[in-house]
Amino acid sequence: MPLNGELQILGAKLTERTATSPDYKLFALAGAAHRPGLLRVADGTGTAIEAEIWTMSFESFGRFIAAIPAPLSIGTVRLADGRPVKGFLVEAAATTDALDISNLGGWRTFVTRAGVDQAAS
Repeated sequence: MPLNGELQILGAKLTERTATSPDYKLFALAGAAHRPGLLRVADGTGTAIEAEIWTMSFESFGRFIAAIPAPLSIGTVRLADGRPVKGFLVEAAATTDALDISNLGGWRTFVTRAGVDQAAS
């Protein structure tokens, strides 16, 4: 959600709402910018997390990922149906001071419950 506007500027289209396999934890990263951080954990020891699938050109994808700041990165995320897709992941070190929000199942629920201002993110 925080980067949906940037995706749209690059011509990306939301094509699907789905979930990850139950192999992830979701964190609200510490710091001024409210950002989600998705971390892969051992198979079956995490939670299925809501996910969005966006399609875009290779050129736009390159521009988009060039601007992603650490500790976020792009890696392979496994979906509930087994498909591997490229998606946002977070470095494990960044989760030390972060709030584990996996039990909420997704960033949208956290934003709604916590009253996070995404425009300021």
